[in-house]
Amino acid sequence: MNPLASASTETDTEVDVRVYEFAVLLPHPMGQKEQQQAMKEIDAIFKEAGAKEVSRDVWGQRGLAYPIEGHTEGNFVVYHQELDPAKVKEVDTALRIVPGVLRHIVVKPPKGYKIVKFSEAYTQWLKERESASEKTKREREAEIQERVADKAKRQVKRAERAKAEAPAQAMSKEEVGKKLEEIISDDSLDI
Repeated sequence: MNPLASASTETDTEVDVRVYEFAVLLPHPMGQKEQQQAMKEIDAIFKEAGAKEVSRDVWGQRGLAYPIEGHTEGNFVVYHQELDPAKVKEVDTALRIVPGVLRHIVVKPPKGYKIVKFSEAYTQWLKERESASEKTKREREAEIQERVADKAKRQVKRAERAKAEAPAQAMSKEEVGKKLEEIISDDSLDI
């Protein structure tokens, strides 16, 4: 048996598959039941085409750059499917007629493309941003506390200087009156 002949029959029976990225936009004010139904229909399209799901990334609600069919916000879902290239056109056409799908796009990622779930990355970014804002807030509070402490120190120093520079304590009117009385009543003075 010819080894080359058997190799050629194996490659003929193998299906050439690639990973494709399908981004689907659903309208935002869509009921949960309607959204689940639309996603089931999308899954059925992929299953019918013989696609194998590599990942599904639900981005959730996002604003749109421009209104589409009167919607300014939409729910994004990004699918990565392993699919025969001959079936891509079929899936693309089927996605056009699914009720509730505003837009979709099919992308063939370059070789070596690493699939990243952006919804997870976005969640991580929000946590980091929150911790960064908390850090900024703590730094601001520390700066304010330092300013308050410096102001209190300056006030204490001013009070000490004022006390040192102040003349002997002023006498009350009664004390002044008594002193004058003593001076006037003193017989030793020649007035």
